[in-house]
Amino acid sequence: MNIVVGYIPSPEGLAAIDHAMAMAKLGDERIVVLNCGTRGNDADKSFAEAADWDAVDQKLTSMGLIHEMRQPAQARTPADEILGAAADIDADLIVIGIRRRSPVGKLIAGSTSQQVLLEAECAVLAVKQPPTAS
Repeated sequence: MNIVVGYIPSPEGLAAIDHAMAMAKLGDERIVVLNCGTRGNDADKSFAEAADWDAVDQKLTSMGLIHEMRQPAQARTPADEILGAAADIDADLIVIGIRRRSPVGKLIAGSTSQQVLLEAECAVLAVKQPPTAS
């Protein structure tokens, strides 16, 4: 099984990584972790800094999981990058983290997760961050 996971340095991004790892531990699955800034902008807050990126790589390595780390610099949208990576590796599953957004926020900023859910040729698992203890 080939798994693509969209990662951003956030609780939702970490939840996506954790779910992809759980799926990969079930067999000899391969994970491709994808992180990119919006339209190639590596100053974007969704673009993982080296420390965050290395921590994800080390986490997957320590679990003994077959994986590849991709931080493309193309000027495509994050959704297009995720869908492109899924097509490149003939993915069986895409894992993405989602967060609650207002209707106005969706209208103004668009929705990466919505595009991935609607256009993916394979199954998509959308995960929320775990609830925080009160």
